[in-house]
Amino acid sequence: MVELRENEYKTLLTIEKLGGKASVEQIMKESGLPDATIMRAALTLEEKKLVEILEKKQTTVWLNDEGKLHAKRGLPERRLVKALTKLGGKSSITKTVKKAKLERQFVPIALGWLRSKDWIALDTKTNMLQLLEKSKKEGADEKLLKLLNEEGQATAEDLSPELQSAVKMLKKRKLLEIDEKTKRIIEIKEAGWKRIKKGIRVITEVTQLTPELIITGKWRKAELTKFDVTAPGPAVYPAKVHPVQQIIKRAKEIFAEMGFTEIRGPIVETAFWNFDALFQPQDHPAREMHDTFYLKYPKIGKLPKKSIVNKVAKTHENGWETGSRGWQYSWSPKEAKKLIFRTHTTATTIRYLAEHKEPPVKVFSVDRVYRNEKMDYKSLAEFHQIEGIIMDRNVTLRDLIGTLKEFYLRLGLKKVRFWPSYFPYTEPSAQSTVYIPELKKWFELCGMGIFRPEVVAPLGIEYPVLAWGGGLERLIMLKLGLDDIRFLYKNDLGWIRRIPTCQ
Repeated sequence: MVELRENEYKTLLTIEKLGGKASVEQIMKESGLPDATIMRAALTLEEKKLVEILEKKQTTVWLNDEGKLHAKRGLPERRLVKALTKLGGKSSITKTVKKAKLERQFVPIALGWLRSKDWIALDTKTNMLQLLEKSKKEGADEKLLKLLNEEGQATAEDLSPELQSAVKMLKKRKLLEIDEKTKRIIEIKEAGWKRIKKGIRVITEVTQLTPELIITGKWRKAELTKFDVTAPGPAVYPAKVHPVQQIIKRAKEIFAEMGFTEIRGPIVETAFWNFDALFQPQDHPAREMHDTFYLKYPKIGKLPKKSIVNKVAKTHENGWETGSRGWQYSWSPKEAKKLIFRTHTTATTIRYLAEHKEPPVKVFSVDRVYRNEKMDYKSLAEFHQIEGIIMDRNVTLRDLIGTLKEFYLRLGLKKVRFWPSYFPYTEPSAQSTVYIPELKKWFELCGMGIFRPEVVAPLGIEYPVLAWGGGLERLIMLKLGLDDIRFLYKNDLGWIRRIPTCQ
């Protein structure tokens, strides 16, 4: 007769009661045992070849806010189809959109999917839409929207092949929320059924020695429960560093290992350090309100000492002693005093260089910058920039290429290449790209080069300055396999818990 502990016996009988096969959740509900206890019992029963533990991936999907909106009103392309039908099957884009009362942000989406689904023919010369036969049939994505709107959520693996393909489509359109879990099913094997029929002896065990057992001496006869330290325990979600901060920390560690020192600078900066000191003309489009956040109060800050300001002004006006012709305009100190949210961390590095003119200098900065940009899948108004400089005797562009190659290699990015490029305050300039094997693509990461004489000469720097910089979020997205930058700051706890600790 086989011997089982009390919880093992109770688990086995519960599975028998549930038909010989049940999920951990079903056993919990029926038996009242916690999931950790059930899994410990199941592992022991599996060792005794009485049960088998099956693992099944379970993907739960449900509609997000935009998905619910389209489930209620219809997909943007379907709304246009309905409007076009009412207009006789042929009409202009403008008239059809107006008839459908389609919101402006959904118009390009609707037109794109209409052509992708081959629901309409578009005459690009007249902008006339013509309905095609395929538009009459309800699509799989529409069926899934309807199902999720009625049911609330669904398990992707239980859906028909047609609706499973629709899950991918709606996921691509960012209309779904998705949660992936591993579901464990416990099934009684043939040997288990035989043991149940023959009979099972239940062993009563204790999990700990109590004062009563010790005083009475009963501990000598008591059987202590054996613990399997490899058995899965209950899910625990302790405090965790956000994935973005994990990668920022790793980037800082790599630079420190390579002999660099971290520097920080003010978020609110004068236009002088953000633009003028970097030889960017005062009429440059990037300095306009549509690219830069200017402070309303206070509006102006202080300029540095006159010797630096005068040299920078002359460099802008006529090139000063740099060998340049400058920008040939009258430089305005009033424009340079304006306070802004810094648009790049180069303002921090150029400040640092102005006070550290003797080589060697090896510093980096990973900090927030601000630009007046429209938020979309690849752009934010507030983001991080990673930047560094090396100032030393006889350093060259080859030294800079080697430094960046080593940095990327330590981040796990092995294939790196560079090609000539243009940046306003470096000459020569180059662009670095890395190859992502999972995506089989090359991606641009950061710009680099050697600071121009017009930048370093007014500060009194006599040696080459190697500089590089770029947006950190792009690198983070590649490391985490994301295609939408906004997801990094969505505070999706499920995603934060699932993402592994970054190395």
